[in-house]
Amino acid sequence: MIMVNSTITKASPLTEMLDKQVANFSVLYMKLHNYHWYVKGENFFTLHIKFEELYTEATLHLDTIAERMLSLRAVPTATLKEHLQMASIKEAKKTESDASSMVKQLVDDFTMICAELTEGIELAEDNKDQPTADMLIAIRSSLEKHSWMLAAYLGK
Repeated sequence: MIMVNSTITKASPLTEMLDKQVANFSVLYMKLHNYHWYVKGENFFTLHIKFEELYTEATLHLDTIAERMLSLRAVPTATLKEHLQMASIKEAKKTESDASSMVKQLVDDFTMICAELTEGIELAEDNKDQPTADMLIAIRSSLEKHSWMLAAYLGK
């Protein structure tokens, strides 16, 4: 159930998918901060800057998706506890302590989010919600480019 103007409205599959992406980008934002703070090694300067660029972009996606939900009269979750429960991606782990592990995990996360965004685009199109579909297409396009670049960094 989703609260709207003090009344309870049944969540739609589309707004549930959007809320999951709010959770994903919230967790991703913190994971990227973790990587930004703790990256070490010969590629420190390159990755430190890249991770900052990515967490800055993640916060923009988070806000854009949450505001789209609000415009659809749905209320996005807004607590870390809820985000950790809902998100497909997981928090950073201590085992991801070297730069290559961090980058590999981001490629995996971006790939997972892109797959979910593709499902969301189809849901939006089925509901004739072009603004949501366009928003998700733009986000997916950006993540696909980052995924390609990070995979290239890994030599893949």
